[in-house]
Amino acid sequence: MPTRLPRPANGEAFSPQWQSLKPALPEFDVVIIGGGSAGYAAARTASALDARTAVIEGGAEVGGLCILRGCMPSKSLLESAHRWHDINRAREFGLVAKAVEVDMKCVQARKRHLIGGFADYRRKQLRRGKFTFLRGRASFLDAHTLLLEQGRVQEIVTASAFILATGSVITHVPVPGLWEAGCLTSDTALEAERVPKRLAVLGGGVIAVELGQFFARVGAKTTILQRSKRIVRNYDPDVSLELERALKAENIDVRTGVKLLEVRTGGKKKGKKIIFKRGAKREEIVVDEILYALGRKPALEGLNLEKAGVTLAEGQLKTNDTMATTVPHIFAAGDVAGPHEVVHIAIQQGEWAARNAVRHLRASKEPPDRFDYRLKTLVTFTDPEIASVGLTETEATAQGLEFLSAKYPFNDHGKAQIGGYEFGFVKLLAEKSRGEIIGAEIIGPHASDLIHELIAVMRYRGTVQELAAMPHYHPTLAEIVTYPAEEIAEILAKG
Repeated sequence: MPTRLPRPANGEAFSPQWQSLKPALPEFDVVIIGGGSAGYAAARTASALDARTAVIEGGAEVGGLCILRGCMPSKSLLESAHRWHDINRAREFGLVAKAVEVDMKCVQARKRHLIGGFADYRRKQLRRGKFTFLRGRASFLDAHTLLLEQGRVQEIVTASAFILATGSVITHVPVPGLWEAGCLTSDTALEAERVPKRLAVLGGGVIAVELGQFFARVGAKTTILQRSKRIVRNYDPDVSLELERALKAENIDVRTGVKLLEVRTGGKKKGKKIIFKRGAKREEIVVDEILYALGRKPALEGLNLEKAGVTLAEGQLKTNDTMATTVPHIFAAGDVAGPHEVVHIAIQQGEWAARNAVRHLRASKEPPDRFDYRLKTLVTFTDPEIASVGLTETEATAQGLEFLSAKYPFNDHGKAQIGGYEFGFVKLLAEKSRGEIIGAEIIGPHASDLIHELIAVMRYRGTVQELAAMPHYHPTLAEIVTYPAEEIAEILAKG
């Protein structure tokens, strides 16, 4: 167990006696800093390999970003907004809906009930796991020693290997006057019990478009201000444009190519004035609230990584495909490691890091696991949803690959027409030699579910010919994936 340090004297950051009290041998084989999805996956994996394992969680709450302030609370809110949107379309389906109102307090109560259950389950996993669970803020004293602080209690924790899984925090991009005027962030917006009449969303990434559409659907007149030329830049341009078209159809004002200049309060018009430029044109809007969604960064503050010898590149951890940092016995997983801040990848990275950490400390001759992003999957839970797996056209072109692509729109598909789905398409990419599918993008209804058929086909390096030949029940949304597969297969057959 950790070694308790004497209480530090006034003015001292920590007790100077730590070196004399440091155990002769490491107390643990592997210590994971962070108890979220990546951290728990790493702890479960390392302890299953009979490594003496500890997890340190220093947050005020236990559960991790996904459960507490990310995936799960945001999807709960979005589900309420999407149901409300469907009710408002009742007449289109020959239904008469009585007056229905959005009760944000009830929306939040439902979310908190769900998140409470998820968080409670994670707490039980951490406390009942075959590893030691420690609470407190961890920082490195040297490459094998941590200072663990909880209140005024200080302890030393030593290990042969470490895994950093501390997640991410909001990036504070400087915008003159913004923080003085006040704003919602992607964290605080999830707790909002009041819908502003006029809302500006700063940013055009996944968080921005998801929460922007949420607030628009529950009653806010919403404007999205994106710095780059298009929203959701992780996808191909045609996907970005299709989402923009769908958002504008809901009267969401999307403005791209924006350079934020200043935020002011007061004046004749009550509210917060945002001044910005698009090209050479100076524009301004006045809103009641601002949602800051300009990105997140690795949560590294306070870890004192320099004392462990870990090198950063522009504030980012440098990890290789074994999930090791610049120090061979210190690994990283999840948002803190990047490059894709999504939970299923974080879990895989945690498992990879744990196995490789145990191999390292045991000097195993077994080759390390090397992380492969061939099947990287991304999802945006707007309406229409967006999902992708593998390479986009932009990425495939940048890599100089020879490929064919084809797409098919949902508004020409029978089951989608019956469901009233107007926007979206399915796009497949296949390499030219044998038609192996190397990427897919879906924007449309249930894209987050439909993408998994393509993940399965790509997992086994399936071809467009094989996908086209697979039987699909009619009428279903799933059968739409066969149409672009058939188109590419016909091109390949012609030589």
